[in-house]
Amino acid sequence: MDATPDPTVVDFWFDPVCPYSWTASRWLLEVGQRRRLRVRHHVMSLYLLNAHRTDVAADYRRVLDDSRGPSRVATAAVTRFGDDVLGAFYTAFGEVVFDHWRHPSSAEYHVAVRVALPRAGLPPDLEDAMESDEHDEALRRSHETGIAPIAGDVGTPITHLDGVAVYGPVLNAIPRGDDAVRVFDGTRLLAGYPQFFELKRTRVRPPVFT
Repeated sequence: MDATPDPTVVDFWFDPVCPYSWTASRWLLEVGQRRRLRVRHHVMSLYLLNAHRTDVAADYRRVLDDSRGPSRVATAAVTRFGDDVLGAFYTAFGEVVFDHWRHPSSAEYHVAVRVALPRAGLPPDLEDAMESDEHDEALRRSHETGIAPIAGDVGTPITHLDGVAVYGPVLNAIPRGDDAVRVFDGTRLLAGYPQFFELKRTRVRPPVFT
Protein backbone atom coordinates (compact mmCIF):
# COMPACT_ATOMS: atom_id res chain seq x y z
CA MET A 1 0.00 0.00 0.00
CA ASP A 2 1.26 3.48 -0.88
CA ALA A 3 1.64 5.41 2.37
CA THR A 4 2.54 8.68 0.62
CA PRO A 5 0.12 11.36 1.88
CA ASP A 6 -2.00 13.24 -0.57
CA PRO A 7 -0.70 16.72 -1.39
CA THR A 8 -2.12 19.70 0.43
CA VAL A 9 -4.37 21.59 -1.98
CA VAL A 10 -4.12 25.39 -2.00
CA ASP A 11 -6.50 27.46 -4.10
CA PHE A 12 -4.82 30.77 -4.80
CA TRP A 13 -6.67 33.79 -6.20
CA PHE A 14 -4.48 36.54 -7.63
CA ASP A 15 -4.47 39.61 -9.81
CA PRO A 16 -1.43 39.30 -12.13
CA VAL A 17 -0.37 42.90 -11.47
CA CYS A 18 -0.49 42.74 -7.66
CA PRO A 19 3.02 42.66 -6.13
CA TYR A 20 1.76 40.94 -2.98
CA SER A 21 0.11 38.22 -5.02
CA TRP A 22 3.48 37.70 -6.68
CA THR A 23 5.46 37.40 -3.44
CA ALA A 24 2.87 35.00 -2.01
CA SER A 25 2.83 32.88 -5.17
CA ARG A 26 6.64 32.55 -5.17
CA TRP A 27 6.48 31.65 -1.47
CA LEU A 28 4.10 28.79 -2.29
CA LEU A 29 6.57 27.57 -4.91
CA GLU A 30 9.25 27.53 -2.21
CA VAL A 31 6.98 25.54 0.08
CA GLY A 32 6.22 23.14 -2.76
CA GLN A 33 9.90 22.22 -2.98
CA ARG A 34 9.78 20.94 0.60
CA ARG A 35 6.19 19.79 1.08
CA ARG A 36 3.69 17.97 -1.12
CA LEU A 37 1.64 20.90 -2.31
CA ARG A 38 -0.79 21.35 -5.15
CA VAL A 39 -1.50 24.99 -5.97
CA ARG A 40 -4.54 25.72 -8.12
CA HIS A 41 -4.46 29.22 -9.58
CA HIS A 42 -7.51 31.42 -10.11
CA VAL A 43 -7.90 34.99 -11.36
CA MET A 44 -9.29 37.90 -9.38
CA SER A 45 -9.19 41.64 -10.08
CA LEU A 46 -7.98 44.68 -8.20
CA TYR A 47 -10.14 46.72 -10.56
CA LEU A 48 -13.27 44.85 -9.49
CA LEU A 49 -12.30 45.03 -5.82
CA ASN A 50 -12.23 48.82 -6.04
CA ALA A 51 -14.94 49.42 -8.66
CA HIS A 52 -17.58 50.61 -6.20
CA ARG A 53 -15.34 52.49 -3.79
CA THR A 54 -15.75 56.25 -3.67
CA ASP A 55 -12.63 56.96 -1.59
CA VAL A 56 -10.02 55.90 -4.18
CA ALA A 57 -7.59 58.68 -5.09
CA ALA A 58 -7.60 59.77 -8.73
CA ASP A 59 -4.00 58.69 -9.36
CA TYR A 60 -4.66 55.20 -7.96
CA ARG A 61 -7.89 54.99 -9.97
CA ARG A 62 -5.75 55.48 -13.09
CA VAL A 63 -3.45 52.68 -11.90
CA LEU A 64 -6.47 50.41 -11.51
CA ASP A 65 -7.76 51.29 -14.96
CA ASP A 66 -4.37 50.46 -16.47
CA SER A 67 -4.25 47.16 -14.58
CA ARG A 68 -7.32 45.56 -16.12
CA GLY A 69 -5.63 44.07 -19.17
CA PRO A 70 -3.51 41.26 -17.69
CA SER A 71 -6.37 39.76 -15.66
CA ARG A 72 -8.49 39.80 -18.81
CA VAL A 73 -5.74 37.96 -20.71
CA ALA A 74 -5.37 35.42 -17.91
CA THR A 75 -9.13 34.80 -17.97
CA ALA A 76 -9.13 34.46 -21.75
CA ALA A 77 -6.33 31.88 -21.49
CA VAL A 78 -8.32 29.85 -18.96
CA THR A 79 -11.48 30.08 -21.06
CA ARG A 80 -9.72 28.74 -24.15
CA PHE A 81 -7.21 26.30 -22.68
CA GLY A 82 -8.28 25.44 -19.14
CA ASP A 83 -7.08 26.20 -15.64
CA ASP A 84 -3.80 24.34 -16.02
CA VAL A 85 -2.26 27.04 -18.24
CA LEU A 86 -2.71 29.78 -15.67
CA GLY A 87 0.31 29.04 -13.48
CA ALA A 88 2.72 29.12 -16.42
CA PHE A 89 1.27 32.37 -17.76
CA TYR A 90 1.44 33.98 -14.33
CA THR A 91 5.07 32.99 -13.86
CA ALA A 92 6.04 34.22 -17.32
CA PHE A 93 4.21 37.52 -16.86
CA GLY A 94 5.50 38.10 -13.34
CA GLU A 95 9.11 37.46 -14.32
CA VAL A 96 8.83 40.37 -16.75
CA VAL A 97 6.92 42.78 -14.51
CA PHE A 98 8.30 42.15 -11.02
CA ASP A 99 11.98 42.96 -11.41
CA HIS A 100 11.49 46.01 -9.20
CA TRP A 101 8.66 47.91 -7.53
CA ARG A 102 6.70 50.29 -9.77
CA HIS A 103 3.26 50.95 -11.23
CA PRO A 104 3.59 49.93 -14.89
CA SER A 105 1.58 51.74 -17.54
CA SER A 106 -0.95 50.05 -19.79
CA ALA A 107 1.67 50.07 -22.57
CA GLU A 108 4.17 48.30 -20.30
CA TYR A 109 1.58 45.68 -19.44
CA HIS A 110 1.06 45.08 -23.16
CA VAL A 111 4.78 44.47 -23.56
CA ALA A 112 4.84 42.08 -20.60
CA VAL A 113 1.87 40.11 -21.92
CA ARG A 114 3.47 39.99 -25.38
CA VAL A 115 6.61 38.47 -23.90
CA ALA A 116 4.82 36.16 -21.47
CA LEU A 117 2.41 34.46 -23.86
CA PRO A 118 4.96 32.57 -25.98
CA ARG A 119 7.04 31.77 -22.89
CA ALA A 120 3.94 30.09 -21.45
CA GLY A 121 3.21 28.27 -24.69
CA LEU A 122 0.14 30.38 -25.41
CA PRO A 123 -0.87 32.03 -28.70
CA PRO A 124 -0.06 35.72 -29.20
CA ASP A 125 -3.62 36.65 -30.18
CA LEU A 126 -4.62 36.37 -26.50
CA GLU A 127 -3.15 39.85 -26.11
CA ASP A 128 -6.28 41.14 -27.86
CA ALA A 129 -8.23 40.38 -24.68
CA MET A 130 -6.49 43.27 -22.90
CA GLU A 131 -8.72 45.84 -24.58
CA SER A 132 -11.87 43.71 -24.80
CA ASP A 133 -14.74 43.12 -22.40
CA GLU A 134 -15.44 39.68 -23.92
CA HIS A 135 -14.18 37.79 -20.86
CA ASP A 136 -15.22 40.27 -18.18
CA GLU A 137 -18.15 38.17 -16.99
CA ALA A 138 -15.95 35.08 -16.62
CA LEU A 139 -13.42 37.20 -14.74
CA ARG A 140 -16.14 38.50 -12.44
CA ARG A 141 -17.35 34.95 -11.71
CA SER A 142 -13.84 33.80 -10.81
CA HIS A 143 -13.27 36.91 -8.71
CA GLU A 144 -16.51 36.50 -6.79
CA THR A 145 -15.87 32.81 -6.17
CA GLY A 146 -12.59 33.73 -4.50
CA ILE A 147 -13.92 36.49 -2.27
CA ALA A 148 -17.35 35.02 -1.46
CA PRO A 149 -16.20 33.14 1.68
CA ILE A 150 -14.65 36.32 3.11
CA ALA A 151 -16.92 39.09 4.28
CA GLY A 152 -15.76 42.69 4.43
CA ASP A 153 -12.80 44.56 3.06
CA VAL A 154 -10.25 42.30 1.36
CA GLY A 155 -7.49 42.57 -1.21
CA THR A 156 -5.20 40.30 -3.17
CA PRO A 157 -4.19 37.57 -2.87
CA ILE A 158 -6.87 35.35 -1.39
CA THR A 159 -5.81 31.88 -0.32
CA HIS A 160 -8.10 28.93 0.32
CA LEU A 161 -6.36 26.36 2.54
CA ASP A 162 -7.93 23.33 4.24
CA GLY A 163 -11.36 24.65 3.30
CA VAL A 164 -10.75 28.06 4.85
CA ALA A 165 -10.40 31.29 2.88
CA VAL A 166 -8.12 34.08 4.08
CA TYR A 167 -6.96 37.39 2.64
CA GLY A 168 -3.22 37.13 2.14
CA PRO A 169 -0.78 36.31 3.44
CA VAL A 170 0.59 39.72 2.48
CA LEU A 171 4.35 39.24 2.27
CA ASN A 172 6.73 42.11 1.63
CA ALA A 173 9.41 39.69 0.48
CA ILE A 174 9.52 36.03 -0.56
CA PRO A 175 10.29 33.64 2.32
CA ARG A 176 12.93 31.14 1.25
CA GLY A 177 13.98 27.71 2.43
CA ASP A 178 12.98 26.75 5.95
CA ASP A 179 11.46 30.20 6.48
CA ALA A 180 8.96 29.47 3.72
CA VAL A 181 7.80 26.31 5.49
CA ARG A 182 7.55 28.03 8.87
CA VAL A 183 5.41 30.79 7.38
CA PHE A 184 3.22 28.18 5.69
CA ASP A 185 2.73 26.22 8.90
CA GLY A 186 1.93 29.42 10.79
CA THR A 187 -0.56 30.54 8.16
CA ARG A 188 -2.22 27.14 8.20
CA LEU A 189 -2.42 27.13 11.98
CA LEU A 190 -4.02 30.57 12.21
CA ALA A 191 -6.38 29.91 9.30
CA GLY A 192 -7.54 26.70 10.95
CA TYR A 193 -8.56 28.44 14.17
CA PRO A 194 -12.16 29.58 13.60
CA GLN A 195 -11.92 32.58 15.94
CA PHE A 196 -8.77 34.03 14.37
CA PHE A 197 -9.52 37.44 12.88
CA GLU A 198 -6.52 39.59 12.02
CA LEU A 199 -2.78 40.00 12.49
CA LYS A 200 -1.29 43.12 10.95
CA ARG A 201 1.57 45.59 11.17
CA THR A 202 2.57 48.75 9.33
CA ARG A 203 4.37 48.36 6.01
CA VAL A 204 7.42 50.64 6.02
CA ARG A 205 9.12 49.78 2.72
CA PRO A 206 8.16 48.66 -0.79
CA PRO A 207 8.05 44.96 -1.65
CA VAL A 208 11.22 43.05 -2.55
CA PHE A 209 11.05 40.44 -5.29
CA THR A 210 14.48 38.78 -5.20
